[in-house]
Amino acid sequence: MKNVAVLGSTGSIGVNALDVISRLHGRFNIVALSALSNIDILAKQSNLVRPKIVCVGDEALARKAKSAMPAGTRIVHGLMGLREIVVRRDVDMVIFAVSGTACLVPLLDAIENRKGIALANKEALVSAGPIVMSLAHKNGVNIIPIDSEHSAIFQCINGRSENVAKIYLTGSGGPLLDVKREKFDSIPAKLILKHPRWRMGKKITVDSATMMNKGLEIIEAKHLFSIDENLIDVIVHPEAIVHSMVEFKDAAIIAQLGVPDMRLPIEYALTFPHRADAIVKRVDFVKVGSLTFRKPDLKKFPCLGLARAAACADGLAPAVLCASDEEAVKSYLDGEIKFSDIPRIIEKVLTLHKNVRGSFSINDVLGADAWAREETKRLCYH
Repeated sequence: MKNVAVLGSTGSIGVNALDVISRLHGRFNIVALSALSNIDILAKQSNLVRPKIVCVGDEALARKAKSAMPAGTRIVHGLMGLREIVVRRDVDMVIFAVSGTACLVPLLDAIENRKGIALANKEALVSAGPIVMSLAHKNGVNIIPIDSEHSAIFQCINGRSENVAKIYLTGSGGPLLDVKREKFDSIPAKLILKHPRWRMGKKITVDSATMMNKGLEIIEAKHLFSIDENLIDVIVHPEAIVHSMVEFKDAAIIAQLGVPDMRLPIEYALTFPHRADAIVKRVDFVKVGSLTFRKPDLKKFPCLGLARAAACADGLAPAVLCASDEEAVKSYLDGEIKFSDIPRIIEKVLTLHKNVRGSFSINDVLGADAWAREETKRLCYH
């Protein structure tokens, strides 16, 4: 039985991870949970699985959570709380379902301590891919992706990337695929947050609408699979059955298909290198009828091009892209900017940034992240 910590347990990935673990009877023991602010759901989860330790966003929330947690559960908070969890001797595997760069330092701690890593967080690899992957190789740690696209690539490559000629990242196209660009700002956020295929958190759903999620995935795949970004193509696939494809040097293409259900890649990450019995529905190809593919419209979805440019620029540009996107999306969800302002502001921040290429430290990444956030906030308020 493996002891697991689920960081971000109240979000979409975290909730699905707990569901998968409950169905893999007796194979995993949940030692730790974390949530930024959703104490009610965290308390329900904790009273069900009885973790030894939980982490919340800050000290005030920790005091509030105390009476709701089961007896004997230790409550910690903030970054130091997450770091305490991932280095515990009784933690074998950490599921990183925390969004944003808040995941970065705890992820490095977990790798340094040779924990099993199931990664659902894009931002850590986008912002600090060379640092994360170098440390993982040094410590012999496998990073198993939970993203459906990267899980698909991981399964297709099967541990060997030297014969890969091209990676095809598929995406549904999001809620605005068939909407004219000039109508984007007239659509209320509540409709943009209704994804046609996936149930996800607000930030990633907006990223799907701008197609920034595909851009971030290019950078993530570049580092995760040690492949040049020019060999990674994005294809719009509205049915969301083909989760990604890999073309090899001999022109053979291997694809991973399945229903659009995040429990599938979560289960694979937990049980790798083995496969467990299915806990999701199986694809009914007759009912699906057809699988269609389109080129993404870069004029309509400029965020994809911005991410590609940041990937080519390398250095700290991806960290700036990632942080600026996070703040711009937050401002959009708070009603401070229009939907079309998101790519405009990110592009401006990238233009203002003086990139550092070559080797860089984690402090450089965090510094670029902080600068990009402040600059984005400034532009959002003006």
